[in-house]
Amino acid sequence: MRPRPEKPGPDQESVWDYPRPPALVRSSERVEIWVGGERVASSDGTWRVLETSHPPTYYVPRSDFVEGALRPVEGTSFCEWKGEAAYFDLVGGGRTAERAAWTYPTPTPGFVDLVDTVAVMPGAVDRCTVDGEVVEPQPGGFYGGWITSRVVGPFKGTPGTWGW
Repeated sequence: MRPRPEKPGPDQESVWDYPRPPALVRSSERVEIWVGGERVASSDGTWRVLETSHPPTYYVPRSDFVEGALRPVEGTSFCEWKGEAAYFDLVGGGRTAERAAWTYPTPTPGFVDLVDTVAVMPGAVDRCTVDGEVVEPQPGGFYGGWITSRVVGPFKGTPGTWGW
């Protein structure tokens, strides 16, 4: 059953207005990622992937992570839109957030701008912020969406939403 979308207020977006297949949109918002009490990434030149029913997933240029924060790990997964993903542990402040980040080394043609960018699961790290606002992780632990006051749902990820 399709859920009833929330009505966005001023300066908000509804995830139900996002397209499928997803869109790739440039962002100048300040994105910061913290692990072990240390800031491991900071960027104002990110990409957002916008897909129906999902909060945005932010992709940060690999060069905007501090040296040593990204540690490649074994294993891949496949996205029908973006292709094969490779994973990283995120390391900072003496803490390791296992498989908390991923990249698309050779994305599909519609997502080539994601080369050399990295997405992060906000629920796997201390915190992620967008323009200073602390991000709420997308529910369910499977998807990597970033919920801020800028987006309204309901969001895919909670029990019963798999078929959305």
